[in-house]
Amino acid sequence: MSDTQVTWLTQEAYNRLKQELDELIENRPVIAQKINTSREEGDLKENGGYHAAREEQGQQEARIRHLQELLRGAKVGETPPANGIAGPGMVLTVRYEGDDEDETFLLATREEGGEGSIEVYSPESPLGRALLGAKEGETREYALPNGKIQKVALNKAVPYEG
Repeated sequence: MSDTQVTWLTQEAYNRLKQELDELIENRPVIAQKINTSREEGDLKENGGYHAAREEQGQQEARIRHLQELLRGAKVGETPPANGIAGPGMVLTVRYEGDDEDETFLLATREEGGEGSIEVYSPESPLGRALLGAKEGETREYALPNGKIQKVALNKAVPYEG
């Protein structure tokens, strides 16, 4: 049994990640050809092109494995309801105790946030866990890395329109 983590994704985000995965898999022969071409150039110890191609292949294979695992455990769903309750896929506007300004971010995985300009916090982060299930107007608290307790008020929770 895999300890695959379930990731909530919109259909759009799932499609975007699936397309990236398909393109990476299609590109495998290109990388292999680069390695073979570089290998034929001679001494591998001083062959920068060969080592660069191997490095590129390693990064590409790691991304393929990451995307396969992510998509295998993805829960594709509709945009969450606009019910004012904090949850994955919601844009949250919060105010930290002692601050004068609100902060707005998407509660989701980095992959779900995609290329957007909005900050993304994981539901697994201390802040994310504290806010899950909170209703607008509710104040929650969580532990900071230094051990202090931070209070945060949820001012608004709306579905992400990414």
